[in-house]
Amino acid sequence: MTGRRPGRKGRFRSLRSLRKQLLAASLLILSVLLILIGILQYVLMRDVIYTNRAEVMEAQLRSLPVEFLLNNPGWPGGGRHQGSDRWPLMLDARATLALYSPDGSFRDLQEETLSTTSAPRMSNREYNRLLMLPPGKLAGNYQLLPAGDGSEHLVIVMNSGRPGGTRMLLQMSTETGPLREVILRQLLVFGGLSAAALLAGVLLYLPALRRTLIPLSNMGKTARVIDAGKLDVRFPDGQGQLEIDRLARSFNGMLERLERSFQAEREAKEQMRRFAADASHELRTPLTSIYGFLEVLLRGAADNREQLYSALHSMHGEAKRINQLVEDLLLLARMDSAPQMQTRELPLDGLIGDMQPQLRVLAGSRRVVFDIAPGVQCHADPDRIRQVLLNLFHNAVQHTDADTGMIRVSLRAREDMAELAVKDNGPGIAAEHLPHIFDRFYRSDASRTRKYGGSGLGLSIAKSIAQAHGGALTVSSTPGEGSVFTLTLPYHPDSLRGGS
Repeated sequence: MTGRRPGRKGRFRSLRSLRKQLLAASLLILSVLLILIGILQYVLMRDVIYTNRAEVMEAQLRSLPVEFLLNNPGWPGGGRHQGSDRWPLMLDARATLALYSPDGSFRDLQEETLSTTSAPRMSNREYNRLLMLPPGKLAGNYQLLPAGDGSEHLVIVMNSGRPGGTRMLLQMSTETGPLREVILRQLLVFGGLSAAALLAGVLLYLPALRRTLIPLSNMGKTARVIDAGKLDVRFPDGQGQLEIDRLARSFNGMLERLERSFQAEREAKEQMRRFAADASHELRTPLTSIYGFLEVLLRGAADNREQLYSALHSMHGEAKRINQLVEDLLLLARMDSAPQMQTRELPLDGLIGDMQPQLRVLAGSRRVVFDIAPGVQCHADPDRIRQVLLNLFHNAVQHTDADTGMIRVSLRAREDMAELAVKDNGPGIAAEHLPHIFDRFYRSDASRTRKYGGSGLGLSIAKSIAQAHGGALTVSSTPGEGSVFTLTLPYHPDSLRGGS
């Protein structure tokens, strides 16, 4: 069985791997740096070796025996000991020695030095220029010249001669081939060490790079797990890499916002579904009752005048419930979209005073106490505030005993807010019902509410009106002692949510 080779697309995807790209980029940068270091090392090493060699040759020129110069016919006053008295100068076989005199003669001392190659020669113009320089100017300088056999020579020139006498140029050279071999060997050693360093870098860098990219791989794995149904999954943000951890925290923040948005959307859908179900139920109940009465009348009860009027009276009551429910639903819809308030400066004490007879009639035999501070006013829609007070008062009537019930209506000014409270001595509201008391169609005691014709929308409408005025409606209750609903309204119209 043969393995399947990766196609061109697979190889291209492999090259797009971040790990391989980082490895290739690192090796490329390291290689370029090593090449630059090698070039710099070659230049510096050649200069150092050539300079050292020139200094050695200069010292050799200074240590030439006087007899050697005096025996040389090219030296001023030389040639006195020619013939059998002449003796060779022992130098390196590749070293050459030559004399240049101001008359332009150039004498290669190859025979005296037993050199294997001839001395390189400059132009007479260059020699004459060097003759004009002070002796100290030539020290430490060297030139590279081709010799007669084509080899490159390292050449130094020394301005010499007796003080006050004719000055001569004494030239020494040596082949640069051995020096270049030394440099080349050094470069080969450097190249070998560099290649070994690169290989070791690859072997050591791959595991380190793989370990370094583990947090990024974890991010990818986590991202594959996250979808619309798993927004509670979070990226690991403590992997020890500052940039990755910062990126993970940013993604986690985005996921939290998305999760809250999805949660809010789900809750909104659930509320809409519950609202539709509750509204349908509330509408179906009176419709079912009316349908039942009609069936009874069609079966013959209509012939009985007493039963007919009783059924018509009941159907009229159910129709009123349907009408009230539809009006409440329409009002809530308007409050949810764009509440339109006919606001003006409203003296709340006067509004409550006008409503007192109506409220006392609604309370029946219950005791009603009004504790109204004078001069409290706000910027509000009088009809809506009147509706809020009626809803709260009617709610208090529903939950208090007809004979022993007591309802207290109070009005106070609190800093820049007007505070209207309706307190009753009813059974109170259990703690588990308080968070939902303003929800639409929510009833803490359904039997009691339906008994008085309530639809479960009164408190929701009151709260929406309060919010439309920039105020709030809150409740506090102690089971067995009663409840207090408090409406707070701002003095200034700037707090209004809707237009007037």
